[in-house]
Amino acid sequence: MSKRVAILLAEGFEEAEAVIVIDILQRLEVDVVTVACRPMRQVASYHGLNVTADHLLAEVHTTLFDAVVLPGGPQGTVNLAANPQVTDFIRQHDQAGKWICPLCSAAARVLGGNRLLRGRRYVCSGDLHQTVDDGVYVDAHVVEDGNLISGRGLGVAFDFAFYLAWRLTGKKEAINFQAEHIYYDSWRVPE
Repeated sequence: MSKRVAILLAEGFEEAEAVIVIDILQRLEVDVVTVACRPMRQVASYHGLNVTADHLLAEVHTTLFDAVVLPGGPQGTVNLAANPQVTDFIRQHDQAGKWICPLCSAAARVLGGNRLLRGRRYVCSGDLHQTVDDGVYVDAHVVEDGNLISGRGLGVAFDFAFYLAWRLTGKKEAINFQAEHIYYDSWRVPE
């Protein structure tokens, strides 16, 4: 049975982070569902790219996915953090032990801003970690702690996506093949 991942999109989301994660996960046969965290399925990204999400958050709010991905984007993460439906959705998945996967500013703004890090180690972009007091900042590209996988930002989105694919599927050979296939020579499944 294929793993299912929800990617939460709010106005101002970082489109490259979202698309890289979608691409890598789909290459590895993970079912990816984009979720608009607003009243309409059309969501404008950080750089004005209009994306039509698969579902509204209201339509899937009771569905449990294997992972929830939160792309960054300055305004996107502010919008995610301010939406009580988003924090409830994350909390529901976290309590069920599902993967919670913020990229870039999402760990600090969405999780830290809503006290959802719960003492876990994480990474985020820039100096946003200085505003967070319920998690432990780690200076790394990708950090896993319990069911939390966080990525520093756009520059490590491929590392983040391959790492998440590995933790979801365990398909080491398929993941390494895909990394080689796209000429991403700096990443392989950890030994």
